[in-house]
Amino acid sequence: MQQVGERSKIRSSTGMWKFFVYSFIGAFMFFVPVTIGGKNSIMLDHIVSWIQANATGVLPYYSLVLILAGALYPFYSGTWKKSTVNMVFSFFKIIGLVVGIMIVFGFGPAWLFAPDMGPFLFDKLVISVGLLVPIGAVFLALLVGYGLLEFIGVLMQPIMRPIWRTPGRSAIDAVASFVGSYSLGLLITNRVYKEGKYTAREAAIIATGFSTVSATFMVIVAKTLGLMDMWNLYFWVTLIVTFIVTAITTRIWPLNRIKDDYYEGSVPQPEVKPEGSRLTAAWNEAQETVKQSPSLLARRFINGYGDFTINFINWITWFSVSRIHADI
Repeated sequence: MQQVGERSKIRSSTGMWKFFVYSFIGAFMFFVPVTIGGKNSIMLDHIVSWIQANATGVLPYYSLVLILAGALYPFYSGTWKKSTVNMVFSFFKIIGLVVGIMIVFGFGPAWLFAPDMGPFLFDKLVISVGLLVPIGAVFLALLVGYGLLEFIGVLMQPIMRPIWRTPGRSAIDAVASFVGSYSLGLLITNRVYKEGKYTAREAAIIATGFSTVSATFMVIVAKTLGLMDMWNLYFWVTLIVTFIVTAITTRIWPLNRIKDDYYEGSVPQPEVKPEGSRLTAAWNEAQETVKQSPSLLARRFINGYGDFTINFINWITWFSVSRIHADI
């Protein structure tokens, strides 16, 4: 943080209207229930439901195009061979593409077309995710990309260390991972760790405790289980429970046994409390984010597609195991 070790001074910026307006729009889309047509839900769910009701015939092919793009992009960009993990994920994406083609065009093993397998998976989950990802990514960018999380993160510094044993800046990761994309949260954590701003233990706590699930996928689960009429209760209880469990797991094995060392070859940058007004420091940090907001917006939208195909094949696997268990 630029305020570390320095007395905070207020910096002026003509673009801070974005902080207020865009953050408000993002929060409204995700957290304010609205009644439309007798249905009480958040606006994001209303938008997705309207599209599903008015474009039924096109959506399976639209979703398949997304799966195709997600499966081929690693090979086009060359990222599939960067690591063993990338190779494995790229392999699963190809499997997901094959399964998606079979479901859309109606051929393949009979078990795949059981009512609680392929049809349910595609209609209730894949299509919904295919709509929620691009739409949700835009509003998530407004919520987390214009300084709100940085502002909250600085204010949370006195809380993060004693409760979760992580630096104050990890509040940004914690909320961004939960509210935004957990995969993006993992990437952020890994990058910050390699920059020497997290120790190995702190990075492990953040990755295993906070980077668990994204808000957009929580919408999918809520829609599938019929919980959208109690979305706020569902979301906030899940968030609170996650943070409570993380506070416990940081104090037990194996997290408490991980070395508290910085990444080898990095320059350690331990966090120091900002002097002066914490509110001023938070405001200045938010301004720095607003200045970078165009690139952050684009990045959030692109990263929104990151797990689409992987999640698809994971759902296939999960439902397959569940069905086999039920048959037994």
